[in-house]
Amino acid sequence: MTGRERIEATLCGEQVDQVAFTPITMAWAARQIGRCYRDYYLDHRVLVEAQLVVARLVPVDQVSTISDPFRESTAFGAQFDWPENGVGIPRHPLPLESGDRLEPFDPYACERTRDRIDAVAALARAVGSTHSVLGWVEGPLAEYADLRGLDQALLDLMDEPQRFERVADVLISSAVRFAQAQIDAGADMIGVGDAACSLIGPDVYQQYIHPLQCELFKQIHDAGARVKLHICGNTSHLLPLLATTGADVIDIDWMVPLSAARQAVGKGIVLAGNLDPVNGLMQSDPESISRATADCIRDAGPRFLLQPGCEIPVATPIEHVHALAAAARPSVPAGA
Repeated sequence: MTGRERIEATLCGEQVDQVAFTPITMAWAARQIGRCYRDYYLDHRVLVEAQLVVARLVPVDQVSTISDPFRESTAFGAQFDWPENGVGIPRHPLPLESGDRLEPFDPYACERTRDRIDAVAALARAVGSTHSVLGWVEGPLAEYADLRGLDQALLDLMDEPQRFERVADVLISSAVRFAQAQIDAGADMIGVGDAACSLIGPDVYQQYIHPLQCELFKQIHDAGARVKLHICGNTSHLLPLLATTGADVIDIDWMVPLSAARQAVGKGIVLAGNLDPVNGLMQSDPESISRATADCIRDAGPRFLLQPGCEIPVATPIEHVHALAAAARPSVPAGA
């Protein structure tokens, strides 16, 4: 099976020859070609070169355009400084006062969103027949936090939720257009990063965020792509609700036992995860990685994509990544 076929079969609950391997590689990918993280997220040509080199070095089933969280924020007008080996640093948050208007953006006209579209197109041309190509958009709470600052965004949800509600439709409509452009360029799956959700309770999530995610995921499905929901951190308290968003894949970070995640979401949803990226991968050893990966595969059950709980750390030895990938190769039973 090709990687793309393997992932699609997993999503459909069909027999696969091995567990699909879908690690998140960003700064680590850049390091494989001797480039810094800033080069990777600011120039799609560097991103594409790095992803293709990773695909040659490691048996990944998916190449990815996830890079940093601020492409849409830049398109909305936020300004950043770009450190060499870190994500962008906001110069100031957007006030989003009652009289302010957040204008939708054209993903083709804004430099950083167009750059991701170009990355998707180049990867699809190069390996789209054999590999899944993952596009990416920010989820509604993550994007709001990117614009307002995380602390202020969380305070808004507690004290002034109407401030968030005033701009929510623009956040979703812009995310839909950005996702559509990536699907048109060749993405078969769109990742939605909404990391700030792990910091709110189920009641707030259900009232303000869940309906928006459901609408976003429905429109991505209508456009012809699958949806992968990525929320960093401990999502144990949200998992039953996340299972009702319509996401095809839910990423599980290392803090959540995969057996508990499976019990919470049921058998019909694909889980992805969840080796501890630092202690379980970067600072571990190949033999321990193999044992831990076997535990992940056992605990998650057949509808499963193997990856660390979040990004592979930049200093991870490639031998450790090979050990992780090798553990996915034994045949696994068909999904239920």
